Amino acid sequence: MNITIIQPPLVQLNTPYPSGAYLLSFFNSQKEYYDFIGETKWLDTSNLLFHQLFSSEGLKLLFSLSESSALEIAEDFEKNGDDESAFQIRRYVSSQDNWILWIDRIVEIVCGGKSSREYVHEFVRSPHVPRGMRMENFLYNLGREVTADDAQFLASFALADLADYITMVFDQNFRLISYAEKLGTSEVSFDNVIEGLEAPVLNYFYKPVLEKVLAPSLEPHLYLISVPFPGCFESAVFAARYIKENLGDNSLVCIGGGYVNTELRTVTEKRIFDYADFLSYDMGYGSYLNLLDQMKACGNSLKIPKDSLPSKMYKLRYLYKGEITEFAESKDYAQKEEIICRKLVPDFTSINFENYPRLADDVNPMHRIWNDGSWVKCYLAHGCYWHRCAFCDTSLEYVNRYCKCEADTICSGLMKQAEKTGVYGIHFVDEACPPSSLVDFGLENCRLSKEKGKKLTFWGNIRFEKSFNRDLANFLSYAGLTAVSAGIEIATGEGLDSVNKGTTIENIVKACCAFKEAGILVHSYMIFGFYNQTEQDLINSMETLRQLFKAGLLDSAFWHKFTLTLHSTVYKEKQEGKHKDLKIVNKNQRRFAENDLNFEGENKSQKYSDALNLSLDSWMHGKKLDMSVNKWFSFNMPRPSIPQNYIDKMIESYEKERDYSYSAGPSPKDRFVWLGGKALVSGKRLIWTFMGEPFEVEVNGGKDAAKNASDLLYKMRPENTGNNEDEKGLAEKLYSLCGKQVFKALRQNGLSRL
Repeated sequence: MNITIIQPPLVQLNTPYPSGAYLLSFFNSQKEYYDFIGETKWLDTSNLLFHQLFSSEGLKLLFSLSESSALEIAEDFEKNGDDESAFQIRRYVSSQDNWILWIDRIVEIVCGGKSSREYVHEFVRSPHVPRGMRMENFLYNLGREVTADDAQFLASFALADLADYITMVFDQNFRLISYAEKLGTSEVSFDNVIEGLEAPVLNYFYKPVLEKVLAPSLEPHLYLISVPFPGCFESAVFAARYIKENLGDNSLVCIGGGYVNTELRTVTEKRIFDYADFLSYDMGYGSYLNLLDQMKACGNSLKIPKDSLPSKMYKLRYLYKGEITEFAESKDYAQKEEIICRKLVPDFTSINFENYPRLADDVNPMHRIWNDGSWVKCYLAHGCYWHRCAFCDTSLEYVNRYCKCEADTICSGLMKQAEKTGVYGIHFVDEACPPSSLVDFGLENCRLSKEKGKKLTFWGNIRFEKSFNRDLANFLSYAGLTAVSAGIEIATGEGLDSVNKGTTIENIVKACCAFKEAGILVHSYMIFGFYNQTEQDLINSMETLRQLFKAGLLDSAFWHKFTLTLHSTVYKEKQEGKHKDLKIVNKNQRRFAENDLNFEGENKSQKYSDALNLSLDSWMHGKKLDMSVNKWFSFNMPRPSIPQNYIDKMIESYEKERDYSYSAGPSPKDRFVWLGGKALVSGKRLIWTFMGEPFEVEVNGGKDAAKNASDLLYKMRPENTGNNEDEKGLAEKLYSLCGKQVFKALRQNGLSRL
């Protein structure tokens, strides 16, 4: 039996979504137990569709199919007084030959192709190069002469301009990321999904991709289609239909992923099984083990057991005697799944990362990290170690089933893959990376850097909490951490309590201070419109955010409008008789996708959206940081009730606490690492560098004591982790040798406690 894993379009363009890499690694690891597993491969059809559409042949087809309707739409705009939209559409049609000529070079530029370098000079300056509105806005607001270094930005906006044209005149569901996202979210009827399968982009561009990469086979074949986001569901069902119609009776189709886990948890629509034989839930490994065991019981998969399945299987839904099955409980498969999760390293070695565009649509450094670079996405831990936030889907396993991975195993495995793929950047997509796992990963990364001569660079999601002090931030920065993203949600004490965030503004500020002092970028997620949030609380949260940006503690942020979900903590508590002021509406209406719930007053907060986003965009680019938050709104809002120095006072508290910690001597249980440069001995002095700055201190015991101190510091370097049996005792030896004042000087400038 061969296995093909399919990632349907469209997901983040600059790097492959990780589910395929995990499934590929999982099935390859099972071949010794299930000898009927044959070739296993992973197809990122999201990337393939991108290149199918954004190519010279793709644009030829696009313009030939859309020219007539585009001109009709332009006339309609003109009749309705929208001359600008009419002009933009006609300009695309008129300059189509130029777009067709330049598109392959544009894609090469964003993919980092070497052959594109000579073209960038013409691309950024020539008046004969095709232009769209986004490109022109970028050039207009540049504030200086355009240079070749701006080519990546301009090429990124060129793709966005073409995407706007496609959406406006060819396929209204098209987005450069998350195709048909509106169709996939909380659908009332599966009829909408079926109707969406006739979409032009799917039929004229995605179907040819499937025809190229999928072929009929006489061998039994298992197809696994991953749907991480609502916007991937239309294309997932389209791919499933193609397989059913073209690849024969030997094909078995299973659809899983985040969208299935959340939106289709209690699916009642039987027609989905016209396209998929199974829906797989949660991590998937346990359900596929159960399926493999059924195949083994039926003659090692000589016949895929479509008609010989039990009435229930672990974390799988399918039709049994015309009805959708429930889950079978199984401690055995759950335990096996957890063991797999701890050690499984995603396999990206079959991916050619040179085919992935590195888009640059904003100069903000944190925004650049997301899109500019082919980050390998993976987990340090599955689930969330807190899993109590009111707005989060805490009743689902992807949040509440917490399982730490073996960080050193993950690190060594990713390093081996980096050597094969050439990609050394890691993006941890955990709900929240555990601080202890980050430490273990960082230590192994440092150790491997000494052995391999290269080091992984990484970033990911965390929780703002007191564990992230200056010592830990310094070490993680040294070990390769370059950025963190974390939820603040509602930046007030009352707001944090209302969403059960489990931290305080003080802890958030202290964590941000530590990260920024260590040179680590910081992004925060914000929420507005929580069901009981007052205007006063919202304006206070906004003011706190402004002060965080003004103090330099945040690099970027994003406002999310609160959505009530079926699987959230707050809804569970509502069912238990709490939150009596939360009124659910249309709760008895059956939907195909069921996670999102409506509540009374949910649309009232929409009026704040423009002001929140406009102010945030300014703050992220260092503008209007002193403007009163009230002035961003076109209607009256209460004044903030928090003081103007609210965040500054917390920064002062952080600095006092940090400096006090440097004065404490080591205890037997403490583990220290030396992050400074090589400690040179000059007479009685130790001389070293830390974060690019020179430091020195005189050691009371003379030259011999200074030499011994230098040797101890060398042993405490993270690169030497695991080589010393008495690692925890080295700091005590250093303290005894040098005394309190020298130890304090070292603590302030390179000696960090983990």
